[in-house]
This record gives sequence, structure tokens and C-alpha cells, in this order.
Amino acid sequence: MKKNNLKELVRISNKFGTNDFALAGGGNTSFKNDEFIWVKASGTRLSTITEEGFVQLYRYRLDEITRRQYSKDPDKRESEVKADLYKSIVSTETKLRPSVETSIHNLIQYTFVVHTHPTLINGLLCSNHVRQFYKELFDDRAIFVEYTDPGYTLFRKIEKLVLEYRKKRLVDPKIILIENHGIFVSADTTKEIESIYNEVIASIKSRIKKQLPSGERKIDRMTTGILPGIRAILSEGSSPKTLKIRNNALIHHYTGNIEGFSKISAPFTPDIIVYCKPAYLFIDLPPDTPADEYLSFVQKEYRKYLKERNHPPKVIILREIGLVAAEESSASAETVLDVYEDLMKISFYSENFSGPHFMDRRQISFIDNWEVENYRRQVSAGTGIKGRVQGKTAIVTGGAQGFGEGIVKDLFREGANIVIADIQTKEGELLAKSLNKADNKNRAIFIHTDVSDYKSLENLVYQTVKNFGGIDIAISNAGILRAGSIEEMEVDTFELITKINYAGYFMVVKAVSPVMKLQTKYQPGLFTDIIQINSKSGLKGSNKNFAYAGGKFGGVGLTQSFALELMPWRIKVNSICPGNFFDGPLWSDPENGLFVQYLKAGKVPGAKSIEDVKKFYEMQVPAQRGTKVEDVMKAIYYVIEQEYETGQAIPVTGGQIMLS
Repeated sequence: MKKNNLKELVRISNKFGTNDFALAGGGNTSFKNDEFIWVKASGTRLSTITEEGFVQLYRYRLDEITRRQYSKDPDKRESEVKADLYKSIVSTETKLRPSVETSIHNLIQYTFVVHTHPTLINGLLCSNHVRQFYKELFDDRAIFVEYTDPGYTLFRKIEKLVLEYRKKRLVDPKIILIENHGIFVSADTTKEIESIYNEVIASIKSRIKKQLPSGERKIDRMTTGILPGIRAILSEGSSPKTLKIRNNALIHHYTGNIEGFSKISAPFTPDIIVYCKPAYLFIDLPPDTPADEYLSFVQKEYRKYLKERNHPPKVIILREIGLVAAEESSASAETVLDVYEDLMKISFYSENFSGPHFMDRRQISFIDNWEVENYRRQVSAGTGIKGRVQGKTAIVTGGAQGFGEGIVKDLFREGANIVIADIQTKEGELLAKSLNKADNKNRAIFIHTDVSDYKSLENLVYQTVKNFGGIDIAISNAGILRAGSIEEMEVDTFELITKINYAGYFMVVKAVSPVMKLQTKYQPGLFTDIIQINSKSGLKGSNKNFAYAGGKFGGVGLTQSFALELMPWRIKVNSICPGNFFDGPLWSDPENGLFVQYLKAGKVPGAKSIEDVKKFYEMQVPAQRGTKVEDVMKAIYYVIEQEYETGQAIPVTGGQIMLS
């Protein structure tokens, strides 16, 4: 029976873990019997929680919290309560932390409790006339709790009201509404809990006169001229921030002027403080302001904010442009956007109940400094060893397969946000999906990109900036190879190879360098990297492969020239020249791989099979093997991590090419 109830607890938790009910790690649920209670662990998400995400506690020990007298000092008291919560845990080996609201769950007599922060319901609970409307809507079916600091104080307040209700009606309330917080719904079956939630939402919906503004709004392409600068300003003296921008009809409704912003300028609930902090930076400039003037204003406002708040803003609102989140990781930035947009929805719904009622300064200060909420912040941000390119944003052209795929995977593993730019849509989308697992804080996206089309590259830069805020690393890896003698090579084929391998590299640099210049201008000491994946054929001629080798030789010339021009902006430009990557599709594709091409072209005298061709090329390498992705990555990380060398063509050939 217990097992079935736990499965049902997981089901109901997942159901109410959607953004309409519990954003990020918010909300909690429980199941109890006479002896034990299973409560959601702090920081875990209802939407994805499994049985392992609940903490099992002894109820008799939790009852002792009710009878014990704690310190009058708030910090000491909360520490004592936390210690007693830990003493109530059944397993001494668990690293999970029980929800701070465990005692409230234990107090309520019903088998299941589901506590959430639904947007629509909080539209009522965060309004000026909530007391009047709550009585009209629910009469004595619910108890209403005026805003109270979470933790032990809230538990005691709810305990008093529940016991009074129990004494009068001989049952516990099934609905508990907490001002500027959320709702507890309790029952002996999950089916009844779902029914109660539906009734509550239907009752509030009946009073909603205006529907939320809906529909996406285009993010102006001029953001590529300001967002990287804002990212640089916010990243000064710290690891690189990830910025995400969002715009839609609701955001536009509140961000067109200072009056609109005043209705979303402070937090309504503790969750908003946890994920967005309590103050938000509004940039009150028209969107057609020249970029330099715009960024100078942002810099001044940012420094003023920092001086007053002693922490950087997580939410920046650009008037008539959109909502920007600035965080340490892409996943955290996405959460900030979701939570702050929820604040907007709450404000909009509150207009149906006499307007928004924000938390006051004392309440905000308590939450912002409370150890419990700081713990939730830490869980949300994630822990672990930081990678070599942690927080950086990297574009990899030709990143969907071969060397490019290997580069993408390694950079992602080392903490970078990745943009896979390729013409191979299916492979690129599958690769991005495989990388974006729930536990990862960095993100990968795929953008269909043709490096021979400059408009396609402009779109790549726009999408990258929109999703991550800037560009730290651009790896020009896309390329093609068609072998053949002078007699065999068609002019069209030669021009295609040159356009992709040579001109394509130039267009990548032309597209990304303005963003990099903007970042280094506003972040002193920042270096960015443009890296061409060249070839050993860019260092030594290649028989019956002149189109490819010529383009790669030209690529080294471009690298040296770009390096001279861009180093004053602290943009390093280098080429990595790998040997043969025999395991990749370039060589091993059974239809059009180089082994097949070289066999047909007679490039290897006496070769009768693909294996003969492969053996011949392996024997050209002193290391007697082809180049591997890990060999190339060591060179890439060297280039990124050093700040002195630029304009180099670095061989990674196992000794096949030796510089003199």
C-alpha cells in the first residue's frame, strides 16, 4: 500500500510541477501514514521528481518540534529547527534536505498535501483586496493566512489557525491560502486534491475580466549591437555571464515605459526573490539610441545598482526591447526569465482584485538573507568542478559530425554553451538534444548555417546573441574536400571548395568579430578567440588535392592577417592544423569518403582496396595513427587559455609535419 501511495505521490507531484503551478524548485508535496511522512526534498523539482526525491521522516520526532521551545533569536531559532528536522530523518545516509515546510505537512491530518504557487491563484493572493475576495470566493471552506515569514514562524501561525478550525469543525481545512505565497491543498486521495484545485481555479477564473496578453514579439536584430556589451559590463571582474533575452505581448505590456515597470518593480513571493533577487534594472532609453550612448548609460546605471545593492542584477529590462536575464549558467538564466515573467502574470491578474500588493522591505530582506533560501539558490545553480571553458559561449561551424561533433562534445563537457552551426539539420538537432540533459547547466542549440552564405552567418550571430548574450569562441571548422587531378577537377568544383574553405572562413570572422569587439571594449582584460580548424594540407602541398590544400594555405594567410588586425581588440586568431582524422566521415564515409576518393583517383600507387589506402596514410605518420579529437582539443585549449600567442598555425599531426 505504501509503495502505491508513493507512486501516486510522484504522479501528483509531476502533474503539479508544471510552470503554471510551481516554477523552478518551488512547491512541495507529501504523503503520510501514522508512523512516517515522505516530503519533497528542498531544491528538487516537482516536475521531474521520483521516489528518490522524497525524504522519509519519523512523525513522532516532528511532533516534538511542536512541543519544544526555541530561541527568540530568529537565526538561532531557524538553526535549531533545522537540526531537529534532520534528527527526524529515517535514513542517516541521505544527503537530501527536507522541505522547510515539513512541519506544516505533518500538522495537516490528511494523507496527501500538495503545496504550490499557482500563477492564477497568486494573482488573488498578491492583490490589495485579497481578504475581501477570498471570503466571497471560498467562505469557510478555506483558511486565509496573512503574509508571515516562512519557516518556523509560518508553521506556528498556520498551526494556530488549523487547530482553531479543527476545534470548530472537527476536521482540518482542505484549503490553506497564504498571502503573497501560495496554496496548500490536502485530502486523503490525490483525485480529491485535483478536484479541489480545479474548483479553486474555476472560482478565481470567474472573476478574471481580462485575459493575459499573448503572442510572441520579434526581438530586434539591433540587440546584437548592445547585448554583448551589456554582458561584458555585467561580467567585469567575474566569470562570463550568460544572458538571455525574451519578448512577447505580456513583456511588452509592462516594459514600454516607467509606469508599466512600476507594476512589476518588486517581488510578490519568496520564490521571486530566490531566483530573481528583489530589485530589477530598468533601462529607460528608446531602442533607437546609438549603441555607444546606450551602453554608456547601461554602464552608469549598472554601477549605481551595484553600489546600492552590492550584487549584480539578475533581471534587466530594456524599454521596448525585451526582458533580459543575466546568470552564471544558461539553465539558471532560463529560470530567471520564467520566474520574472510569472511575476508579470501575477501583476496582471491582480488588477482584477484591486491591483498588485508587493512584499514590503522587511519581508524582502528576511527572504533575501535567509539561509534556507540561499540553500535553494545553491541547489538551483548546481555544484561541481568547473570546466576549462565554463560559462563561455562557443560557435562551432560544421559541428554536427566528424571533427566538429567531437569538438562540440568536448567543449560542452568543459562547461561551454554551444552553438552547433551546420547544414546537416537532422544530425545537428539530434546532437543538441543529446547534450541538453536535465542536470546540465550549460546548453547546446542547433542553428542551420551555410558558411558560404553571409546572411546565414548573420542569422547565426543573431541567434547566438539572443540565446547566450555574446560569443567568446568561434571555431571555423566547416569545410569540404574533393580530390582530383588538374585534368579531373571541374572549375565549379574548385570554386565551391574555395568558397566554403577559404571565403567561408573570412565570412565567419567578419560576422563574429563585431560582437567580440563589443565585449572586449566593455570588459577590460577579456580575450576572445577565433580558431580555424585548418589541416596539415595548409602547411604542405597535397598531391591531386590542390583545391583543398590551396584553400587551407590561404586560410593560414587569413589567420596571420586577421591576427594583426584584431589583436588590438584582444581577439586572438589562430589555426589548428590536424593530421588525418581517419575515423571521421570525411575519410571513412563508404560512398564519398577520402579513402574512396583517393582509391578512385589512384592517388596511392598500387592500392587495390580502402584498407590499402588507409594503411598507406597511417605509415606516413611517425606516430603511426590518425589524429584523434582529443589531440586537437589539447591544441584548442592551449590557444584559448594563453593570452600571448596569435596568428599561429599549430600542427597536430603526430610528427607528419614538422615546422622548421
